[in-house]
Amino acid sequence: MSLQDGGCSYASSANLATITGSMRRRLEDQEFTLRVYPGSLAEGTIYCPVSARKNTTAAEAIECLIERLHLDRTKCYVLAEVKEFGGEEWILNPGDCPVQRMMLWPRTALENRSGLGSGEDYRFLLREKNLDGSIHYGGSLQMWLRVTEERRRMVERGFLPQPAGNDPPSDLCALPELTERALLESLRARFRQEKIYTYVGSILIVINPFQFLPIYNPKYVKLYDNHTLGQLEPHIYAVADVAYHAMLQRRKNQCIVISGESGSGKTQSTNFLIHHLTALSQKGFASGVEQIILGAGPVLE
Repeated sequence: MSLQDGGCSYASSANLATITGSMRRRLEDQEFTLRVYPGSLAEGTIYCPVSARKNTTAAEAIECLIERLHLDRTKCYVLAEVKEFGGEEWILNPGDCPVQRMMLWPRTALENRSGLGSGEDYRFLLREKNLDGSIHYGGSLQMWLRVTEERRRMVERGFLPQPAGNDPPSDLCALPELTERALLESLRARFRQEKIYTYVGSILIVINPFQFLPIYNPKYVKLYDNHTLGQLEPHIYAVADVAYHAMLQRRKNQCIVISGESGSGKTQSTNFLIHHLTALSQKGFASGVEQIILGAGPVLE
C-alpha cells in the first residue's frame, strides 16, 4: 500500500513538473506589445507597437523599429524606460529584455498606457545616441506628443495628406496581389499596429484583440458622423454611420450582417453598432432605447 502511494506521489510530482514546464514554455512563447515612442525621430508617429516575447532583447526591438519607421541605419539608437513626463530615463543595454521590465510596471501603468499625463505613466522611448556616447533628446516629449496627436486628428479629417509609407492598405481590394498569403499578411501587419478593422470593399473584417482599445469614446462617434465609407480609417462606427444615413436618405430599412465563429467578438461588435446608432439618433441625449436593445441580446442569441 505504501509502495503504491509512493508510486502515485512520484507520478503526481512528474505530472506537476511537466505541467510547470509546459506553462513556462507558453509564457516564454507568449507575445506582448511594446509601445515605443520615437519622438522627433519619426514625425507623425505617436507610438510604434512592436511584438516581442519575454526573451526579446532591446537590440532586436530596435532593429524592428528601424525597419518599421524607415530610420537611418548609419545612426545608433537606444531604448529608454521613463516614468512620467520629464522623469529620469533609464537606458536599456542591448541585451536587456523590455518585456521583462514592462512586467515589473504597476498594473495602473499597464492599464493606462494610452493616456497622457497619467500618474503611473511608464513608457519606452527610442533615442538617438550621439558619437560621443551622449543621448540626443530633442525637446519636450509631452509637447511633441500633443502636437503629434493634433496632427493625427487633422490627417484623419483630411486636412493634411496621409504620410507616405509601406503600411498595409486599409482596404484589401487595394492589394497588388490578391492571394491568401497576401491577405493574411496584411491583416497580421495591421493587427500588430493595433488596427483591428480592415475593409474589403464595403465589408468590414474585425479581429478580436481580446483587450480594450480606446477607440470607442464620444470623440470617435463624432469623428465618424456623416462620413462616406473608406474616407477614414476602418471602424465599426463607419458601418453603423453609413447604414443610419442611408436609412434617412432612402427611407428604407437597412441590414447589417455580423458573422463569425464563437468568441470572435460578434456580441461586442453588436454593442458598438447599437451604441453608435443610438448616439446618432439621440445626438448625445440620454435614452433607455440602447439598454432595451442590448438587454434583448441574450434572448436573441
